[in-house]
Amino acid sequence: MRSPRVLSFVLASLLAAPSRAVTLTQWTQLKQFTYDYVIIGAGNAGLVIANRLTENPNVSVLVIEAGVSDQGVVAAEAPFLGPTLTPNTPYDWNYTVVPQVGMAGRTFPYPRGRLLGGSSSANYCFHQYGTNEDWDRLANISGDPNWAWSNMKQYIQVHEKFVPPVDGHNTTGQYIPSLHSTTGVTSVSLPGFNQTIDPRVIATTQQLAEFPFNEDMSGGDQPLLGIGWLQSSAGGGSRSSSSTSYLAQANGRPNLIVVINTVVTKLIQTGVTSSGLKSFRAVQFASSAGTSNLPPALRGIAIARKEVILSAGSVGTTQILQLSGIGNSTELRSLSINTTINNPNVGENLSDHTLLPNIFSVQGTQSFDGILRNEALVQDALNEWVQNKTGMFANNVVNNFGFARIPSNASIFQTTADPAPGPLSPHWEIITANFWFNPGIAQPATGSFMTTVVVLISPTSRGTIKIQSSNPFDKPLIDPKYLTTDFDIFTMREAVKAVQRFAGAPAWSDYVTGPFGSFASATDDTSIETYVRGLTTTIFHPVGTAAMAPASSTFGVVNPDLTLKGADGIRIVDASVFPYVPSSHTQGPVYLLAERASDIIKAAH
Repeated sequence: MRSPRVLSFVLASLLAAPSRAVTLTQWTQLKQFTYDYVIIGAGNAGLVIANRLTENPNVSVLVIEAGVSDQGVVAAEAPFLGPTLTPNTPYDWNYTVVPQVGMAGRTFPYPRGRLLGGSSSANYCFHQYGTNEDWDRLANISGDPNWAWSNMKQYIQVHEKFVPPVDGHNTTGQYIPSLHSTTGVTSVSLPGFNQTIDPRVIATTQQLAEFPFNEDMSGGDQPLLGIGWLQSSAGGGSRSSSSTSYLAQANGRPNLIVVINTVVTKLIQTGVTSSGLKSFRAVQFASSAGTSNLPPALRGIAIARKEVILSAGSVGTTQILQLSGIGNSTELRSLSINTTINNPNVGENLSDHTLLPNIFSVQGTQSFDGILRNEALVQDALNEWVQNKTGMFANNVVNNFGFARIPSNASIFQTTADPAPGPLSPHWEIITANFWFNPGIAQPATGSFMTTVVVLISPTSRGTIKIQSSNPFDKPLIDPKYLTTDFDIFTMREAVKAVQRFAGAPAWSDYVTGPFGSFASATDDTSIETYVRGLTTTIFHPVGTAAMAPASSTFGVVNPDLTLKGADGIRIVDASVFPYVPSSHTQGPVYLLAERASDIIKAAH
């Protein structure tokens, strides 16, 4: 997304931000190896649970994180620079997808945060909760009515801390205060720096009935359809991740230990219950590659008196389960891994949102492209952020976005059932950015641009994540099987047409000059499909690989209380348990999931 020069400036200034309390940097620094709870993954969900469980000073928690610290990493703190954290950096797992059949055989990066805070430290800070229909569907699928929105919305109060935008502007009409909390942990705010195209976006909502204005984009009680103002997980000009919020709040507690640079290699069976369930209350781990002088084969083991909580994300959780012999026994046997629990659903049902950047050429110098090419201007923006936490880098990369549905009379519904969770939930998303945004493709040396990103929100394609060896340091095979269903390619094609109509509104007549590059040749269904398959990648919202299902169901990986099916002592809390990808950006739903999971865990012990 960003030019190489911007990234080099950021990396050269890594120590400009203040540090917080230091965690253990090697597992050999641990003074004890038995805790009440062992949490695998210091990410979006893991740090929420660590915070909530250690509110009780008599409960001890160890959190094991494979990645590095986020302390002093400017790109993880300045919201605008978030996209520079991935891919191919020390802060990313640096995965790639296998060649995608539905995308002309292409392979491309699959970003996942590999630092304290996980992907909440490396995402683009979009903060929403999904639709009420998302949560009601989860309640119906799982058989647990407490996953319904009527119950889940209470967790907004303890999670969210809505704060004023960094520029202090009047936010009347940009959000609905009654939908939000100001007393939670994670800061959330509206845009704090004008992107110059903002008035044009809002004017378009008044000119085209197809794109109505939505006063609040958080979801839940407020439908997501329409275009409105972005709410970001940021406050005071800095990112608010699970690390800078939940962990920071709990940092002084002696009953919480966090160790980084430590990879969990597998779960270890510790016994069998009287009912025949296999118990897993031991975790084996090793130093992350390149982080110590310890022999690579050296392993440590931590014991959980009560539970092991697996919060390594849709990729990491799947990999750890399979390395532990929990998965498809036939596939595990082919890798010489002994099966402990045969569950073919592990690693299946992978669902994700796709991303397509539609780029228009624009007139004048109002786009940010000129700034991003100018070393002096970039340095000025960085200096302003470091000194004052204001300006361009204190803001997100976009200010406006929205959601839409395919018309109910669309031909695709003659052969495909509507995959959205309900009639008020979207099929696709539009995101407007006032500069060149094209992951993996460098910014041109000249020209000014506007990018209108299209995201497939209710995909029907399902993929897999599978380990390729018994070596925990080998990357898994990630195959999302993007755009392999008629509905998915139909929706992307229709969304591209909608974006063309959006940019054709009167509000853009003196600004947009026309589509740029291959977008210009997308003029009919056939050429649009070729364009979509040739350029689309991921917005990295993977879910579903450890899907929730009723306790009585043979499908799924976890029960409604998030315990692993067929096991004792292990619970999974991360995006992998969502059977369907939420109809929004996913960090907000994961925060709510983790808040309720914390209550479930407390009640169980």
